[in-house]
Amino acid sequence: MARIVLGVGGGIAAYKVASLLRLFTESGHDVTVVPTESALHFVGAPTWEALSGKPVQTDVWTSVHEVPHVRLGKTADLVVVAPATADLLARAAHGLAGDLLTNVLLTARCPIVMAPAMHTEMWEHPATQANVETLTERGVHVIPPASGRLTGADTGPGRLPEPEELYAVCERLLAHGASQPAAAGELPLAGRRVVVSAGGTREPLDPVRFLGNRSSGKQGFALAEVAAARGAEVVLVAANSSLPAPAGVKVVPVETALELESAVTDAARDADVVVMAAAVADFRPATYVDTKIKKSHDPGDPDAAPTIELVRNPDILAGLVRDRGDEANPVIVGFAAETGDASGSVLDHGRDKLVRKGSDLLVVNEVGVDRTFGADDNTVHILRQGSSHVVDVGPATKHDVAAAVWDAVQEIL
Repeated sequence: MARIVLGVGGGIAAYKVASLLRLFTESGHDVTVVPTESALHFVGAPTWEALSGKPVQTDVWTSVHEVPHVRLGKTADLVVVAPATADLLARAAHGLAGDLLTNVLLTARCPIVMAPAMHTEMWEHPATQANVETLTERGVHVIPPASGRLTGADTGPGRLPEPEELYAVCERLLAHGASQPAAAGELPLAGRRVVVSAGGTREPLDPVRFLGNRSSGKQGFALAEVAAARGAEVVLVAANSSLPAPAGVKVVPVETALELESAVTDAARDADVVVMAAAVADFRPATYVDTKIKKSHDPGDPDAAPTIELVRNPDILAGLVRDRGDEANPVIVGFAAETGDASGSVLDHGRDKLVRKGSDLLVVNEVGVDRTFGADDNTVHILRQGSSHVVDVGPATKHDVAAAVWDAVQEIL
């Protein structure tokens, strides 16, 4: 059970936060709701008190003998602010302390999550973006708003993510910091820019067929979610995945290996870490046919089939290492799906590939029938360049694997 302070800003999206509060309390967390005065115009104190089981206050003058403006922040395991309005972001960025919530933000020595929600024009205003940048640099985990229907007929970025998404981010953040709560500025990946690739590429043969693989993208998405929970700014290059976009993560959808190479190379230019978890096709058809390839109707050869010429796709991981040269940044992590065979074990093949690719880390997946692809857990071995030490993980969930990978990356950083 964690002690959570749930700050509520004065925006129409406050009604959605009642569902977030219910998710926290049903999971056994001890939640204190601290709304702003304007938030109570949208959802009244009786609602927050009934759902949390605790009294609600907005100012620093109630129960002064308990010094709530200091006690709440110092004793919390997590502070969550949703919706974080433009005004609230500005006050937090400038260290103002005019009510109980802004006092809590100044005294908190635990992770802080802020989920902005406002009209698109307010979100995109340079002042708001500057405030978000300031908060992020201090280690506050700012979850970018979703795009969708806003107040009235407006549509665009500025919508509060769904309560389930916010809850998932908070739970992972709590899981990371449960043993020793850190100050907001001490999130291990705060201020870092991370690029993760996920999913499986598809190489089109004709308008209805493609060469592909069984990758679900689950591991890459888990890597992106855990990195975001640890404070990183994350770009997720997703190939053909139907998984929902992780809260707080920028998703760049791609289809082919060449598209993935372009997107990853572009995003990696100012990245601190690149993790290549996508299953990239080694080959693609040499020629794309504009119309559907038909079966043969030659009566002399009813079993005739077309011959498809393949060409090799670029080795994206090796290209990233080559482009980096002698620089230390970015840290590059590769993934390799391997099976043992007569020529060597899974680890033997993994070590050979680590040397060939030149990445800093190589995460070797054990694959085979009914293993890894599409499953919710897997077994991996994390190898580090220049070291004989192996980190064995699993069978474990994708998120546990992701946590182990980021632990290894943090050692390098």
